[in-house]
Amino acid sequence: MNLLLQKCTQPDCEKIQQMQKAAFAALLEKYRDFDTNPACESVERIREKMNQPQTTWYFIISGNDVVGGVRLFEIDGRTMRVSPIFILPEHQNKGYAQAAMIQLERENPQADIWELDTILQEEKLCRLYEKLGYRKTGESYEIKDGMTIVFYKKTMI
Repeated sequence: MNLLLQKCTQPDCEKIQQMQKAAFAALLEKYRDFDTNPACESVERIREKMNQPQTTWYFIISGNDVVGGVRLFEIDGRTMRVSPIFILPEHQNKGYAQAAMIQLERENPQADIWELDTILQEEKLCRLYEKLGYRKTGESYEIKDGMTIVFYKKTMI
């Protein structure tokens, strides 16, 4: 799959917010987690994150289409955190998230450890990350009844 990760800049914050709203709308409707769902994140909060020196936002591009986005957060020189990654609804289930994760890892060979989290009840998302070699850390927390965040880690060495 031919995929491009294009770095975002400050003027892209509004587009990132619009894309997050679209990509996370179904999960927001299902879980009604207005405090944690990226669909509810303000442009100002996205700007704050973009201003963090250890954060890089990317558009996920296939051909001429921006199909999604991802935020990469460098915890230290060897540990990276993906939070969030999202694919627009019309482009979901086509392998873009998997390809983007593989490309992120390939473009950051200095990272020995990769971390992310997702909703435990979303079996499809858990399977995606497990297929990529991520393993549950055993750490989790309940946001609300029926919605638990589970943490994953992948060690490259």
